[in-house]
Amino acid sequence: MIKENASAYTDTLITDFSSPAFQTAFRRYFQELGITVRDWDGLWREMNGQGDNAAFLRTGPEGAAVGFIQFRPTLFTSWFFQETCGFIREFWVTPEERGMGHGAALLALAESWFLRNGIHTAILTTDTAAGFYLRRGYIPAPGCQAKNHDDVFVKHLPGT
Repeated sequence: MIKENASAYTDTLITDFSSPAFQTAFRRYFQELGITVRDWDGLWREMNGQGDNAAFLRTGPEGAAVGFIQFRPTLFTSWFFQETCGFIREFWVTPEERGMGHGAALLALAESWFLRNGIHTAILTTDTAAGFYLRRGYIPAPGCQAKNHDDVFVKHLPGT
């Protein structure tokens, strides 16, 4: 439950990663992870160039970023089956706002976006928040390996 008035927060769908508010939040996220980026402009161009990246950015009453969730449809295919899953790429809530329900709200926004776009499975990796995802219905996917070697979690979203 968000401890403050939920209407004081704004959720914006981002599809153009040149948004200054998103860029500021993303830089804070990478700084927290200790990741150095030499060419930020190149990273934004790459995000925009992939075409199907999206994010929800949550801002507070003063307009500062509270957090974001970045996601995209990803097609998994084999010789017989294919499924488009909603891949949650990056997810961050500012340390000052953690534990207040913002992460759950952002995750619900992404899951709703998936369902509105005909996507019924969400997939992600995590090395820090397994319990958070387990509490929200995600299950480990032990047969699935991620390039980053983090644990993979999946959730089958309810049909409409």
